[in-house]
Amino acid sequence: MSAGYHIVVCGGIVPDPLQTLEPVQGPAGWGLKNELMLPAILDPWAGHALFEAANLAKNVPGSKVWLVSMGPKAKLQQVMMTIAQKVPFELVVLDGPASGFADAHETGAALAEAIAAIPGLDTSKLLVFGGWQSASRGAGATMQVIGEKLGIFEQFQGVDKLEVLADGALRVLERVEGGSYQDSVVSGAPAVFGWATGELPEPPNNPQVGMQNMRLVMPALQKAKPVKLEKGPEYSGVQIPSQKRETRVVKDAPVDQIAKEIVDWLSA
Repeated sequence: MSAGYHIVVCGGIVPDPLQTLEPVQGPAGWGLKNELMLPAILDPWAGHALFEAANLAKNVPGSKVWLVSMGPKAKLQQVMMTIAQKVPFELVVLDGPASGFADAHETGAALAEAIAAIPGLDTSKLLVFGGWQSASRGAGATMQVIGEKLGIFEQFQGVDKLEVLADGALRVLERVEGGSYQDSVVSGAPAVFGWATGELPEPPNNPQVGMQNMRLVMPALQKAKPVKLEKGPEYSGVQIPSQKRETRVVKDAPVDQIAKEIVDWLSA
């Protein structure tokens, strides 16, 4: 495809998973204790989407990648210092809450509005990428809302592979139960893809890419549009899931027996 794609990646930030998270209820509703003090990272699901987008843009001439993110500006600046060194993109910032307690519909509507307002964006070439789930709260609805608001009804969730065919069509592998995939072909853009883990590892840091990105990241942060979400859903109670580990220790088990148990588990 000579004209290339306009790929918009929706990616929020979440607290570093190595931190201890404690839900607390404040005047504005539920949140995390000392949330503004917690170190943040790009949501891992969105990270996979960003790396896949950059790889697709690299292999299809004329393509461009935007990263649309909503969160506190100070936190986004901290995260961009790392992410900007990974792959080329242009940042679009919404200065709003990144809490996992935010309403998925309001968040999706705000992101869709920001995408529609990107200067020069050609919706006939538009591919919207994002995480199928989220490390903060897996509502699993934000990407669908974004697609509906943008009028894009070709939507795929749990994507692990996207391939551009010779005729310009897109072949998509979506996760289904039992370790199997649903194999679909869509004629082309526009489309929405909620990524699972994809196939690509995290790219190494590239200082040149980082310097190129940061020239646009800082102005984007300064121009961030304030977004105020309504209170959203009310929660009667919130708690961290209790740790659960089911491990069976078996010594000297034959390989055939291990393989059979895995196959039986997948087939159950």
